[in-house]
Amino acid sequence: MTAAEANVDPAELARFSALAHRWWDLDGEFAALHQINPLRLGWIEGIAPLAGARVVDVGCGGGILADAMARRGAEVLGIDLAEKSLRVARLHALEAETPRVDYRQVSAEALAAEQPGAWDVVTCMEMLEHVPDPAAVVAACAALARPGGWLFFSTLNRNPKSFALAILGAEYLLGMVPRGTHEYARFIRPSELARHCRAAGLEVAHATGLVYNPLARRFRLAPDLDVNYLLAARKPAEAADGAAA
Repeated sequence: MTAAEANVDPAELARFSALAHRWWDLDGEFAALHQINPLRLGWIEGIAPLAGARVVDVGCGGGILADAMARRGAEVLGIDLAEKSLRVARLHALEAETPRVDYRQVSAEALAAEQPGAWDVVTCMEMLEHVPDPAAVVAACAALARPGGWLFFSTLNRNPKSFALAILGAEYLLGMVPRGTHEYARFIRPSELARHCRAAGLEVAHATGLVYNPLARRFRLAPDLDVNYLLAARKPAEAADGAAA
């Protein structure tokens, strides 16, 4: 096993593989991802227009976000290490006739070594809290982006409020996601994610929260980063480009 392949939790991989057939069930275990997808898609496109962009979606799962970005005109590659999830993503793309999307079983680290600086936009959503070394994933994402390219991450904050809402509430009380989906110790504070980004040479640009209203059963974007949040960072343009400007 290579160092890149080692940055994966076999238990997490097995969990998502077992649920692979439910990725496109709008009322199933991934219903929350379908609910938030228009919000995160709109937020991404408001910062980095997708039409004509080359995009890699790291930890794409069944292709919910990858498929949506391709339909906005991007050329998308979704990557994941769960082959069963990728099969579902490929099948959905065929059935839905989604243009400009492909899927590949490869780690972010391995793809970064193969195709450094090749992508206009890099997305990594709801994945960092499921890997042993999130900083390594952030660094790989940074390596994948071209100079001036945009990177988008989403994950869960680590504090008592997020434990109460994301684990006790979402998993045990509301049943929005299967029990055991999240491990509180792996949640990542915004300051920690920002530090990982800066260590990878990225400039942190924007952040927003995803807030759930249990009465309305709806998500919305808000300044509150206490639980679910998204962060946008940019890879600086090359020094020569900056000098020319």
